[in-house]
Amino acid sequence: MTRVIDCLVNVHFGETEQQPTWMLKVRDDYFKGPESLFAPVDLSELLDEMDEQGVQKAILMDNLAKPSVTARKFAESRPDRFKLAMGGVNLLKPMPSLRELSAAVADLPVAYAVVGPSFWGDGQYPPSDAVYYPLYTKCAEIGLPLCVNTGLPGPPIPGEVQNPIHLDRVCVRFPELKLCMIHGADPWWDIAIRLMIKYENLRLMTSAWSPKRLPESLLHYMRTRGKDKVIYASDWPVLRMRRVVPEALALDLPPEVRGNYLYNNAEQFFFSGQE
Repeated sequence: MTRVIDCLVNVHFGETEQQPTWMLKVRDDYFKGPESLFAPVDLSELLDEMDEQGVQKAILMDNLAKPSVTARKFAESRPDRFKLAMGGVNLLKPMPSLRELSAAVADLPVAYAVVGPSFWGDGQYPPSDAVYYPLYTKCAEIGLPLCVNTGLPGPPIPGEVQNPIHLDRVCVRFPELKLCMIHGADPWWDIAIRLMIKYENLRLMTSAWSPKRLPESLLHYMRTRGKDKVIYASDWPVLRMRRVVPEALALDLPPEVRGNYLYNNAEQFFFSGQE
C-alpha cells in the first residue's frame, strides 16, 4: 500500500479576491496553471484526492501576519490528517513576531516554520544574514523545524539570496536547528546535495517540482548517501497530487528509498515527537 505525506499544500489561495501580479505570472507563465488554481478549496474534495493517492497526512500553509481561515479550519476538523506550516515572521521586528510564533506552536498543530528569502525585504537578505538569527534561535530552542526556500523563484524577483550556499554558515552556527530546503534547489542542486552530505540536520523538500523533472544527481544521492534526506511534497494545487504521486511512484528508486521519500523521512523530520 502506498503511504504518502504531502508536506506542502496550499488551501489559502481562494481566500484572496485579488491575487498579486506576481502570483498571476507564476500561474500563467511559469506553471501554465488553470484559472481554478486560486479557487476556494472544499475539504471533502481535498480529502478525496488525498485518499485516492494514498496521502495519509498533509501540511497546510498558514501565516502569522495573515492567518489562513481555511487551513486552520481544516486542521481543527481533521487533526488526524492535517498540520500547519507557519510563515509570516517579521524578521525586522523579531521579538513580538517570535512571541506570536511561540503562541501559535503552543495552540496549533504547527509542523514547521517557513521563510522565503526572495519574498521579503526586496530579496536583500540571504539566510546567512544576522537578521534571521532570532528565528533560528527560537526554532532551535523549541525544537521546531524551519523550512527555507532555495533555488531560483518562479516570480520575476531577485533569486540569488536563495542559493543554498548561504545555508552553509547557518548550519555551522546553528547545528541544533532542524533545517529543510524547500522548492528544490535549481540550478544549484549539487550545492544542496553537498551541504546535505556535510550537515546532519539539513534536508531537502521537492515541493513545486514534478518528480519526473528531478535531476539524476539528486536521484543518485537518494539511492546512496541520502536515503533519509529528501522529502516529497506537491505544492498543491500548483501541482496536483493526482499528477505528482504517480510520477514519484514511477521514479527509478528502490522500494525502501521510495518509501522514505514519500513518507518516512517526513514522518521522522516533521512529525516525530509532535503527535
